[in-house]
Amino acid sequence: MPHNKPAPRLRIRLKKDDLVEVIAGKDRGKRGRVLRVLRAKSRIVVQGVGMVKKHTRPNPQRNIKGGIAEREGSIAVSNVMIVSPEDDRRARIGSQVLADGRKVRVSRRGGQLDK
Repeated sequence: MPHNKPAPRLRIRLKKDDLVEVIAGKDRGKRGRVLRVLRAKSRIVVQGVGMVKKHTRPNPQRNIKGGIAEREGSIAVSNVMIVSPEDDRRARIGSQVLADGRKVRVSRRGGQLDK
């Protein structure tokens, strides 16, 4: 019987609505917005990436049609990099404390990510 260890908790610096690019896997090179961040599993859901087919059963009470629906699956957070808004290229994320004491995310390539 296989024993599944929980994924090590990574510090995820990505947030919802960040633009990311996939750097590994079958969807390498695709870009999309982060729809959900699953911190407990160290995974994220990216728009248009990692599509899976979900078989749904019809339920007239809930007005659900049956059939095969395609939706985004989660991918490992290590397989994506944020896209820097300054030059539209992939970048690593760092943090910086501003003069007024706020801590903001910055692109290592240069430029702020947070407003």
